[in-house]
Amino acid sequence: MKMKRIIVLCIALVLIAGLLAGCTSPQTENGDPSAGDKGTVKIGYVNWVDVIALTNLATIVLEDTMGYEVQPILADLAPIYASIASGETDAYLGTWLPLTHAAQMDRYKDELENLGLVYEEGVMGLTVPAYMAIDSIEDLVGNEDIVNGEIVGIDAGAGMMGITEDAIKEYGLNMKLLKGSDVTMTALLDQAIKNNEPIVVTGWKPHWKFARYDLKILEDSKGIFGGEEKAYNIVRLGLSEDMPEVTEFLTKMYLTIDQLQEIIYMMESSEEDAKTVVRNWIKENADTVSKWLPEGYTLKVE
Repeated sequence: MKMKRIIVLCIALVLIAGLLAGCTSPQTENGDPSAGDKGTVKIGYVNWVDVIALTNLATIVLEDTMGYEVQPILADLAPIYASIASGETDAYLGTWLPLTHAAQMDRYKDELENLGLVYEEGVMGLTVPAYMAIDSIEDLVGNEDIVNGEIVGIDAGAGMMGITEDAIKEYGLNMKLLKGSDVTMTALLDQAIKNNEPIVVTGWKPHWKFARYDLKILEDSKGIFGGEEKAYNIVRLGLSEDMPEVTEFLTKMYLTIDQLQEIIYMMESSEEDAKTVVRNWIKENADTVSKWLPEGYTLKVE
């Protein structure tokens, strides 16, 4: 009888040990908070250099250091906001407020969460090469033919496109806003500058074109393009409960405008792919990036 009790006790201890092992979080296995299958973070992004830089930066830290899988999803701005509001996409990095993305935020304000600033000092406006003899939007009035009555724009769903249409009306410009992308806009700008030709494009900082070319943003006396814009990280409702560490990291993630401009210029001027460039920047700025990590993590840079 005594032996039987010992056997039963041993079996019970084995079962309890197994249960405790099963309850151990994969995040803390072997003392490594990045260990285990922690799920996939879906980050929507548009083909704009600042958003690409931020998305690569977050992806590398979440994957290399925090042990998550990241799925970047390239799309236009409007479907990204709709997807976050519906819960299909987890995050978008770089919402400009108070003006540029105000329409999207007003529409979905009750269906997403704003985690706070990711960078500041953003500016935008109609942009021309410095050699052009115009300094303000008023200077374009009556002189639209010098650029064939065209403003070279970007994605149709971009907030800046709607604001530019407003500027055309408010200033009475006889001009057409061309839809395209950041890539086509900068390609046409590059071609015009090489030929010393006049051109008007939609422009904003941070952007590598201001480091490569001598440009000026036209004065906007009516304030259509607003003043300083600030960029915010937004996420779907419920992400803070589902992935609290991811939410904490994205909340802490913050760069100065100079830091972001540095990444953007490095991405443009390097022959290496964007992810490699951003990983190199992380290595050189480990003290900054380490401050964004949740407690218990140590920055890993491959």
